[in-house]
Amino acid sequence: MKIYGVAILAGCFLVGHIIGDQLGKLFHLNGNLGGVGFAMLGLIFMNDYFKRKNILKPETESGMLFWSTMYIPVVVAMSATQNVKAALSGGWVAVLVGIFATLACYALIPFIAKLSKNQSENKK
Repeated sequence: MKIYGVAILAGCFLVGHIIGDQLGKLFHLNGNLGGVGFAMLGLIFMNDYFKRKNILKPETESGMLFWSTMYIPVVVAMSATQNVKAALSGGWVAVLVGIFATLACYALIPFIAKLSKNQSENKK
């Protein structure tokens, strides 16, 4: 059922929010550091895991697909409302974490592309 897709999304959001709060505390910031991004990563990884194990029913998969496509515009809207000036004046830790996360994502692109290529070759 589609409701299971929403439940999986909600679980990923809660876990991501907890991780983001803990990262904020770790860096002594009063806020959530990347919780929505961690939630999206969790949703992607869970969706991939369920597909590989053939656990998902088509209705659940369609629910996850719907909410994961809705999730991206929500993340963009949330990011657009953040106050960059306050982040800069509040300390350089937030800026450095953002730069580090962006560089880490760029560094992982070749690795993910290689994994994707290997998986597509194994299926043939």
